[in-house]
Amino acid sequence: MNWWMAQITPVNQIAQQMAEQRQLQLTKPAGSLGMLEQVVIQLAGLQGTPHPQLSKPWISIFAGDHGIMQEQISAFPQAVTRQMLQNFATGGACISVIAREHAARLQVIDCGTVGEAYHIDGVETHCIRAGTANFIQTQAMTAFECQQALNLGRESVEKAQTAQADIYIAGEMGIGNTCAAAALACLLLNEEDPDQLTGVGTGIDADKLKHKKAVIQTALNLHREAKGNAFQSLCAVGGLEIAAMTGAYIRAAQLGVAMVVDGFISSVAALCAVHLNPDVRRWMIFGHASAEYGHRRVLEALNATPLLQLNLRLGEGSGAGAALGLIKLACSLHNQMATFAQAAVSDHTG
Repeated sequence: MNWWMAQITPVNQIAQQMAEQRQLQLTKPAGSLGMLEQVVIQLAGLQGTPHPQLSKPWISIFAGDHGIMQEQISAFPQAVTRQMLQNFATGGACISVIAREHAARLQVIDCGTVGEAYHIDGVETHCIRAGTANFIQTQAMTAFECQQALNLGRESVEKAQTAQADIYIAGEMGIGNTCAAAALACLLLNEEDPDQLTGVGTGIDADKLKHKKAVIQTALNLHREAKGNAFQSLCAVGGLEIAAMTGAYIRAAQLGVAMVVDGFISSVAALCAVHLNPDVRRWMIFGHASAEYGHRRVLEALNATPLLQLNLRLGEGSGAGAALGLIKLACSLHNQMATFAQAAVSDHTG
């Protein structure tokens, strides 16, 4: 049996119920804090305590290049992928600032970028291959390469668990990866029309967006036999970093580590993880609704309600990182507000 099909840790229903009861006792009308209540109750079940907290976040950024860039589907050159790895490691990227803001451990993993061998302090290099293949010509990666990428995600979460992380975020970097994610979502959702899931990504114009959709349509025609099989779909049109995130989400659920899912690309990886192992879904908190066009459709497929809607479309785990502050606030309110009994406040009207 492939490791990603193994059993998922059950959510602690008792801790969740206790947290829900505490919310009813706090000095406020029941339900008046809306999603701040819902997320802390969910987190209680995931962390196995009626008093959840967020003090040791872990953020892993997975990077990979894409052969589909041969079709000129991005506003940025492929070299930006590796350039951004240095920016992550030296603290200049958005997610680097977010990690510092929340005292989070930031792990940067090169799953397979294009270029000569290199070394950057703070970047873990695992060159499975120098970017995926052009998926309108052949499979993006072999089954073995896909397994290796899934394993990178698994190993990342195992490190996070060893470090006693109380919440995990997977982010991504890879010029061209919105094209790969849209194609993968189409296969996973049996969507014949790329219009429903394809957006502007890095900010392409209308003509390039039309071209991008045509490229995805060509891929769907070529890889039609992969529909209905998440692993084959991932091999056919996915990215190394998308596969790594997929593996990370599954392993987090297996080990009982709560996770916050980021935007469009991360959510497609989450969708793939749920297709591979449906019980993974209960371990997911969704950080934000991306401005990327297809994200709404993917969230609907996952029956997910994100915490934030800020019109972000950066990636890097930035939207999930932004949600950390809200989740931390929810925990503080839950743990520190007085109960009706403590405050000598009546909990009844009339």
